[in-house]
Amino acid sequence: MMLVLLTALTLRILSNPVANACQKHLGERISSLSVNFYVTLLMSAACVIPACSVNWAVYDLKFWMYVFLAGLFCSLGTICLIKALKLGELSILGPLNSYKAVVGLISAFVLLGELPSLCGVAGIFLIVGGSLILISPQKSGKRDKSFWISIFLRVLALVFTGCEASILKKIILLSSPEISFILWCFSGALFGVLFIFLCGGSFDAPQKEDWKLYFLAAVCLGVMQFSTNIVFKNMEVGSALALFQLSSIVNLFLGFKIFHEGRMIRKLAGTIVMIIGSVMILVLG
Repeated sequence: MMLVLLTALTLRILSNPVANACQKHLGERISSLSVNFYVTLLMSAACVIPACSVNWAVYDLKFWMYVFLAGLFCSLGTICLIKALKLGELSILGPLNSYKAVVGLISAFVLLGELPSLCGVAGIFLIVGGSLILISPQKSGKRDKSFWISIFLRVLALVFTGCEASILKKIILLSSPEISFILWCFSGALFGVLFIFLCGGSFDAPQKEDWKLYFLAAVCLGVMQFSTNIVFKNMEVGSALALFQLSSIVNLFLGFKIFHEGRMIRKLAGTIVMIIGSVMILVLG
C-alpha cells in the first residue's frame, strides 16, 4: 500500500505541471472553453466502457448532488486556469497554488468558526511574503494589466478547485476512486458543453497539429486526477495538498525550459518560501 501511495504522489506531482504546460500552449490559440471541453471529452471517451459495468442505481440523490457540484467547480476552476495561463507565466501561476491552503484556512474560519493556530498564521505570512518575491517586477518596469488579470483568474481557479477537492473527498468515501474518476470526467465534459453555450461561444475546431497536445493534456489530467483520488483515499486532505505543492518546482522548470521564462532564482526562492508556508498551514496548523 505504501508503494502505491508513493507512486500516486509522484505521478500527481509530475503530471499536473505537464498538463498545465499543454493547456498554456493550447490556450494561446484556442478559447479556454474549447480547450476544457475537448480535453474532458477525450477523458470521458476513455471512461465509457468502464462506466457500463457500474450499477449507478445504487447511488442516491445526495450523491448526485455532490457529483453536480464537483463538476461545476472543476469546470469553473479549469476555465479560469487556462485563461490565466494564456495571459501569465507558468513559473508564476503554478507556485501560486500554495494559496489554496490560505483559502482553506479562511473558509474554515468563516464557515466553521475554526481559529487558525500560530503555525497557520505564520504560514499565511510566509505564503504572502513568498508570493511577493515571486511576482515582484523587474527593475526596468511595472507589471501590465494582463499580468494582474492572470493573477486574479489564478486565485479564482484556486477557490473553485479548493471547493472541488473537499467534495471529491466525499464522493470517494461514498463510492471509490475509480467511480469518482469516471464521474469527474463525464461531469467535466457536460459542464464544458454547457459553459460554451451559456457564454455564447463556439466549438473551435482543433487543428491537426494540436491533437497531440490535447491527448497529452487529457492523459496527464487523467493521471493527475486518478492519482489524486488514490492519495485522498489513503491520506488526510491537508497533508496531501501540502505534498502536492512540490508541483510548483516542476512548474518553474517547465516555464524555464519550454516558455523561456526568466528570473528563475528569484522565483525559486519565492516558491520555496510559499511551500514552507503551505506545510505550516496544512500539516502543522
